[in-house]
Amino acid sequence: MQDRIQSSFDRQSLMATLGARLARVAPGAVEITVPLAPHVLQQQGLAHGGLTFSIGDSAAGYSALTTLSEEMEVVTSEMKIHYLAAPKGVTLIARGRVVKPGRRLIVVAADVHAVDAEGAERHVALLTGTMIPVPTG
Repeated sequence: MQDRIQSSFDRQSLMATLGARLARVAPGAVEITVPLAPHVLQQQGLAHGGLTFSIGDSAAGYSALTTLSEEMEVVTSEMKIHYLAAPKGVTLIARGRVVKPGRRLIVVAADVHAVDAEGAERHVALLTGTMIPVPTG
């Protein structure tokens, strides 16, 4: 499962552009990290909301993929984000999880935390959504 998810993640050019890394893969759960470098910040020096959404969506999607056979992929059907706090620090971590697996829809969520230089985490966003399983190819 780890190799399958890593291989798919490596094909996402957006994640590479952002500097994101697949940090953990477990059944129904995936963690993605990204350093807060100048190219992913908004005008006030905080992590851009698009970065926060992108890694949260990917973490949630890959958590759904861990529940499916190798002949299947997922696409996002809908995703909602609640921004909870200013995303400042040195790293963002998105922890995706499956809320309810299904054959036609998989309900997912992701929590995004900003990590400061001392390693303290602050919950900055909550995403909830659904993924649709689709055949590969």
